[in-house]
Formats: sequence, C-alpha cells, structure tokens
Amino acid sequence: MRLFHGVALGLITLLVGCNDNTAEQKEFIDQVKASAVPKVEPIPKMPDFEHFPYGAGQLRSPFVVPEPAIIESNVLQVKNCLQPDPDRSRDPLEKYPLDNLMMKGTIAKGGVRWGLIRTSDNALYRVRKGNYIGLYHGEVVAVNADHLELRELIPDGTGCWKERLTKLELLDAVENGQSEKQ
Repeated sequence: MRLFHGVALGLITLLVGCNDNTAEQKEFIDQVKASAVPKVEPIPKMPDFEHFPYGAGQLRSPFVVPEPAIIESNVLQVKNCLQPDPDRSRDPLEKYPLDNLMMKGTIAKGGVRWGLIRTSDNALYRVRKGNYIGLYHGEVVAVNADHLELRELIPDGTGCWKERLTKLELLDAVENGQSEKQ
C-alpha cells in the first residue's frame, strides 16, 4: 500500500508541474511592447531639380541610328583617290549590314551561278557577280558553292576609301562538314 501512495504522490506532483500558467510571460511581453518606442528615420530631402533648356535641337538626335547615306555625304570628298560611284543605283541588299545577311545556297543556269542570300527579315534574294550587297559598297566578285567573295570600299576618314576583300560563307556547309559539290 505504501507503494501505491508513493506512486500516487509522484503522479500528483507531475500533474501540478505541467500547469499551463503563462500569465507571467504574457505580462512581461506586454510590458516590453508598451515600453518600446519605434524610431522612424526622417524622410531624406530630395535634391532640387535644375532645369536647363536643350540647345542642340538643330543637331542629329543621339537616340537615332545614323543612316549610311548621311554618313557618306558628310565626309569631304577628296579628289584623286579611290571613291565609290555616287551616281550608281543602289541594289536592294545594300541597305543591310553583312552580319544581317546569310548565304543559304547557290543555283546555276546557263553557266551563271547565283548566290541565295537571306536577310534578317527573312527575305530571300539572289545575287551574281557584279551585284552589290552590304553597307560598304560590297561588289560581288565571285560566287562559289560555299561562299561569296566581296570587294568592299571602307572610308578611311580622310575622304578616300580603301578596298577590303570579304567572304560571306555558306554556314550550313561549314556546320555540316559538306564540301563543294559543283
């Protein structure tokens, strides 16, 4: 029986210790919340806006890409040096930079080989020897099965022009490892 009283006393002690009395903790939290004063930084003063009138209205807008014809006309023309023909009619592919043109293949008829050129806006053109493409008066010198050879005229800044040989390659043949088939 003594054992029973000891076990009962132990159980009562445990139950009393498990009391859910958190009133003291709640009182402490409320006291801390009441005594805390939030510190708010003042709004920083905005700098004064200084207005000044735009005085370059007659100049070219810096937000518009210049056109190649405008660039060419502003250069002083020096005589007795290499220059493009200003009276030559422009071909449709001369308004595209070379990096916006892609050679897609060739076709041949009657001994004349044509290169097929796709533009950045997905238009397809054919060119042959003597046509012009690119922004720098790129004359097609040769049409090969895997590339076009161009002779471009590059302005040197003094009013004269320098010749540069350029290739526009057929990228599909390079990527697939194909060789010339014609």
